[in-house]
Amino acid sequence: MKTTYAVVVALLISASAGRAQWNLKGLGGGIGIGGAEGKTDFSSNNVDYLARAFVRYGFVDHLQGDVGFGFGQIYGDAYKTEMLPIDARLLISPLSFDDWNPYLYGGIGVLHYQLTKYPAVLPPDVSINSWTGVVPFGAGLQLPFIENFMFEISGGYNVTFTDNLDALKTGGNDNYWNFLLGLTTGGGESDNADPDKDGLTNKEERELGTDPHNPDSDGDGLSDGDEVHKYHTDPLKFDTDGDGLSDGDEVLRYHTDPLKIDTDGDGLSDGDEVLKYHTDPLNKDTDGDGLSDGDEVMKYHTDPLKKDTDGGGVDDGTEVARGTDPLNPADDMPPKKEELKAEVGKAIVLEGIVFKTGSAQIGPQSEDVLTKVYNTLEQNPSIEVQINGYTDNVGKRSSNMKLSAERADAVKQYLVGKGIKAERIATKGFGPDNPVASNTTAEGRQKNRRIEFVRTK
Repeated sequence: MKTTYAVVVALLISASAGRAQWNLKGLGGGIGIGGAEGKTDFSSNNVDYLARAFVRYGFVDHLQGDVGFGFGQIYGDAYKTEMLPIDARLLISPLSFDDWNPYLYGGIGVLHYQLTKYPAVLPPDVSINSWTGVVPFGAGLQLPFIENFMFEISGGYNVTFTDNLDALKTGGNDNYWNFLLGLTTGGGESDNADPDKDGLTNKEERELGTDPHNPDSDGDGLSDGDEVHKYHTDPLKFDTDGDGLSDGDEVLRYHTDPLKIDTDGDGLSDGDEVLKYHTDPLNKDTDGDGLSDGDEVMKYHTDPLKKDTDGGGVDDGTEVARGTDPLNPADDMPPKKEELKAEVGKAIVLEGIVFKTGSAQIGPQSEDVLTKVYNTLEQNPSIEVQINGYTDNVGKRSSNMKLSAERADAVKQYLVGKGIKAERIATKGFGPDNPVASNTTAEGRQKNRRIEFVRTK
């Protein structure tokens, strides 16, 4: 018996470090049959039988408790004692493995004993049929058998509070060793059970290292089963891709990819976009200025939430493309091109516009003054004008009226062709009317053949 107990203790002490793999929570029970050997005043104690039945409950991982009763017998050369132990025990499993679960136990109880064989002469204060206290402690080992059933081996020592178990009183209290072999049922769950309803069996959770009684082992907001089967994230990592957002927030709140640090590929991590820059982790260019959020933050130092960071009137993307500084509003708008100083209602003679003789065809030497007219209209989009055409008094009046109108229209068509809206320009031909010089000289007739620019709005 002493040898058996030593072997069990040695197995427990020599077990390599591991983490608890068995789920021993819940109600169960069992029975064991074995032997007992007295540790009494007689030197010739022998092994006799012992049996124990118990009800067991697993409180938490690694800790169980049971209440049981037994019956057995110890004997020596001059005594034989029947025993009925009733006790409560705590079982602690400091180490457990897939295929075996060692444990230590200790408890307290009572023991009814009755001597059926004893010396002919008894000391006057010996009781051969009575109750006493008992303190059992020892170690055991559980081995899986079939679903919800385990073989159990245990051995221990039982300290009593009496010296009457052998009817002699020549030393200290009588105690006894015991060992049991038996079968335990319940108090656990099968490999295929899913106690936390997370979609993973106990066996799968054991292999993954997740908690079979916590549906969300890493506390990221996703069940362990969804992490493994649906999103392929790590159920033991709060933030699988390390981007600063929990897997649950990525899937359920921001709809980003929990396996990608940078879902939209803009150069910023999803976590930085959400928590630091407040940009959209699903939109590469949050403000729509033509620059990625990453380039704005790390390369150009512009605001990824503002299309025009410097407020100068030109968006950041356009400024970068043309080479101006998106952080300096002064260079957003180029300097104005040369234009006419037009006042509402005041006519400006467009000197320098030359037409081919007798036609409305504009000569190439007119380009400079026409460019000024275009600049005036293009740089001042609210202006509306009227182009007036004039001739000298040479020839028929009807012909001169037609030619002046055609020349005014030719100027309009030039400007429309450059991009000015037609509705901003009215035209009118006045022929020889309203001369500005005498038609009796060549110089005067040249001045009368003119185009006027009149701002109407």
